[in-house]
Amino acid sequence: MPDSVNYKLFINGTWRSGADGAYISLINPADAKEFGRVAVASASDLDDALTSAQVSLSTWANTPSHQRGAVLVRAARILAGKIEAAAAALSQEQGKTLAEAKGEFARAVETFEWNGQHAQELSASVPIDDKRTLIYEPAGVVAAFTPWNYPAVLNARKLAPALAAGCPVILKAAEETPSAGVYMVEALQEAGVPAGVVNLVFGNPPMISEHLLASPSVRVLSFTGSTPVGKQLAKTAAANLQRCVLELGGHSPVIVFADADISKAASAISDYKFECAGQSCNAPSRILVARPVYETFVEKLVETAQQIKVGKPNDPATTMGPMANARRIEAMERLIKDAVARGAKVETGGTRLEQPGFYWAPTILSNVHPESTVLREEPFGPVLTVAPFDTIEEAIEEANATEYGLASYFFTESPDVQRRMISSLSTGVISVNYLKGVSADAPLGGLKQSGYGYEGGVEGVRSFQNLKLVNAASPIDIT
Repeated sequence: MPDSVNYKLFINGTWRSGADGAYISLINPADAKEFGRVAVASASDLDDALTSAQVSLSTWANTPSHQRGAVLVRAARILAGKIEAAAAALSQEQGKTLAEAKGEFARAVETFEWNGQHAQELSASVPIDDKRTLIYEPAGVVAAFTPWNYPAVLNARKLAPALAAGCPVILKAAEETPSAGVYMVEALQEAGVPAGVVNLVFGNPPMISEHLLASPSVRVLSFTGSTPVGKQLAKTAAANLQRCVLELGGHSPVIVFADADISKAASAISDYKFECAGQSCNAPSRILVARPVYETFVEKLVETAQQIKVGKPNDPATTMGPMANARRIEAMERLIKDAVARGAKVETGGTRLEQPGFYWAPTILSNVHPESTVLREEPFGPVLTVAPFDTIEEAIEEANATEYGLASYFFTESPDVQRRMISSLSTGVISVNYLKGVSADAPLGGLKQSGYGYEGGVEGVRSFQNLKLVNAASPIDIT
């Protein structure tokens, strides 16, 4: 990595500094030192992005869908050739290990590839009968907002389907992790995306969102982030009736039944939870365990957590890097202090590691009071709570006892219990004896306070399309 980096905005096919010359410092979470900066977009920069996106809409929308798909496939292959450098930049910015960063970019490549390969079929008209046809058309300019925790995956999940559908995109990527957006835009530019079709901006998030959503040119808002911010953006988007796709917070339960393989469950939960230092909305945060195996499970879980090597993200021996910023350390301190004050037992971890950077020990809490903040607020860090249950009804009630409904997980070999849990859990994603991120070909959407709309798969592309129903008195050919 270079000693210092300087990331710019990308507007109408050109890289440029912000009109006001302002920058935001980049901080390496591994040592808390500044290592670069990212440009800040001014109002005039945003106006230019809006104009260029709107001007390019007709050209990109009318580009044959198979050609749009070919551009995305080329971009995927270009990005795949840069994974080593892109992963190193992401690791320096965000703190995840190099292995995690490489895996994330591999998922981003998969997302571009899948959307490129399916762009033509998902833009094709669909006959209902000889007199009625459904036509899918680009919805218009997209304003997309992504967070810092999984910037490669989340940038790709917004850019690729929107571009496949024929929509220009203004991407407001995370200021703390700008390189993922830069690498993707460079790949798209090299692959042949016309000027104005993709624009990349950074800066003051509230100012940028208010400015972009105030424009009637923007027809779709796609946002991944916290529930409070998502609600505020939805209110702003309502003024222009802009379609919203919102992937918001989570507080995911894991239910471990007595017939589960306890060692495998503990290992799977630990591996998925402590990836990216637990900073994932899909990560499990509350574990419910059948009482007969509760003590054994806690012992195994603590053992797996204590085997995690926390350290520098570029050290091959490290299995969990630092948290992304000082704000997350402050949140961990507040959540653990509150839980312990209410009687929680720290089974392992519970403290910041005494070294430069934002390191927190993998933490397991038991005997957590129901009113504890860690059970009500999305923890978004390396902390798990664990509690026993006696009946399946109790497990279901506790699993659903949150305002969030993004993901849930459970472990059992019983087909009857599996069917009962699948029908009873109030989450958009349910995983059985398994924990893993959602692939590019499958839709992801939350229930309750976890958002609405879908990203990924066919439904992800449909989020950026308008549907026309054509009725005719006699058969017509619209191909």
